[in-house]
Amino acid sequence: MKLSLATRIFLGYAVVLVTFGLVSLFSVAELHRNRLEIRLVSQGYLQLSQDAAEMETNHANQQKNTARVLEEDSPETRRAIIRLARIYVPTTLMTQRLANARKRAEEVRAEAPESEVPFIRELETRMVELDARYQEYGRAAESVFSALSTQAPDKLEVDRATADVLTMEDAIGRELRLLRLALSNRIRERVDGAEERERQTGLAIISLSVAAILLGLGATAWSARTLRPVRTLIEGVSRIGRGDYTAQLGVRGDDEVAVLAREFDKMARSLQAREAQLKAQAEALMRAEQLAAVGRISAQIVHEVRNPLSSIGLNVELLQDAVERARFDAPEDAREVTHLLSAVTHEVDRLADVTEQYLRMARPQRPDLDPRDVTAVLDGVLDFTREELERAGVEVVRQFSPATPPVLADEGQLRQVFLNLLRNSREAMPHGGQLTIATRPLEQDVEVTVRDTGQGMTDEVREHLFEPFFTTKEGGTGLGLAVSQQILQAHGGSLSCQSIPGQGTAFVLRLPRA
Repeated sequence: MKLSLATRIFLGYAVVLVTFGLVSLFSVAELHRNRLEIRLVSQGYLQLSQDAAEMETNHANQQKNTARVLEEDSPETRRAIIRLARIYVPTTLMTQRLANARKRAEEVRAEAPESEVPFIRELETRMVELDARYQEYGRAAESVFSALSTQAPDKLEVDRATADVLTMEDAIGRELRLLRLALSNRIRERVDGAEERERQTGLAIISLSVAAILLGLGATAWSARTLRPVRTLIEGVSRIGRGDYTAQLGVRGDDEVAVLAREFDKMARSLQAREAQLKAQAEALMRAEQLAAVGRISAQIVHEVRNPLSSIGLNVELLQDAVERARFDAPEDAREVTHLLSAVTHEVDRLADVTEQYLRMARPQRPDLDPRDVTAVLDGVLDFTREELERAGVEVVRQFSPATPPVLADEGQLRQVFLNLLRNSREAMPHGGQLTIATRPLEQDVEVTVRDTGQGMTDEVREHLFEPFFTTKEGGTGLGLAVSQQILQAHGGSLSCQSIPGQGTAFVLRLPRA
């Protein structure tokens, strides 16, 4: 499933927010855990430790009272101490304290984590055992007090009962100390563990925060990289706005920006092609206007020059006939006059040919389009110019495709175009060369290529090649290629030129299929 650009950016920042949220939740969870740990120590183990310390103190006082009773020699004083001891006997008080301690231990166990439940149960077991020992200790102490309260106490019985009481006192004192030490050690362990967890939690929070920041920076960099084509697109739009239609972004990918960039590239290519087409149309329109202007001028020139030229030609012919009948003092004079008249006749014929070209350009004939075999037309033109090309040292290579279809053309106008192109190629190879004529069928047209191995031409010359009156030949009129292009355009075809300086020139004609 392809995600949109906005969705991917949103998901990237959502991941960052979730990461920061997890860091916050981890911090809150660790704070809650520390709070429970502090509560367990302060309101649980610490209170139980204080209870154990108080019970140990009370038991120590009881041991002192028992020692005073046993050390007193005066029966009256001993009985008074025993009476006080019975009034303030700590057995009931210790039982109450142990009950309170067990109740507190039960409350702590209810809120303590599972790892602390066995330890608290062990404390409760010890308290129950202490309570039972205190009950037994109370009964033994009462037996000693009763034996010592008589007028003649039995020494053996007193010594035995006293030994039992002292043994119980030592055992109870030892158990109270062990209980207090166990609670103290547990408090120390929990405090040390809390400190270690606090240190590890701090490191973990710092590490997770740094990771979240790095993830945020990575998401920002990824977003910037993803949106970088937008800046390229803006620059491309600016170039298009300045008229530079060659702008191509070349952005790859499947997101919206990449699709938009590819559509922009397609639009730029379309605009570039449209501009080239408009430029070509403008050039064609300009050439048409030039040809129209030349046509109007040519028609007037032909009207003013053609009739006088005909008269001059006729008079020169009459003069030549008269010269042939005339007698001269020297044969050299006759030859000179004959040469001059021949030169005048040649120039009159050349001017008549120029006026004929101007007239054809001024009043182009509509082509009579019929299916024609272009290879047959080419064969006829090449046969007609064979002697001329052989004298110029030009080798003709015919590369006619056997599958060349007929074209819609006016044979006379088509022969005029081919003759003009062959003459230009021959003049481009003053020292001889190779002239290749090739045909190639296309989908809707037939392509004819006339390629020579002459001197070629520069791009500057090629740009003005089809303009009227533009010529690079001495004595040329500059109308041949302009008229040829005009004829092919009237046929619905085209004429173009490809040339490399020093390597030759190729004229490419395209004519519609019949």
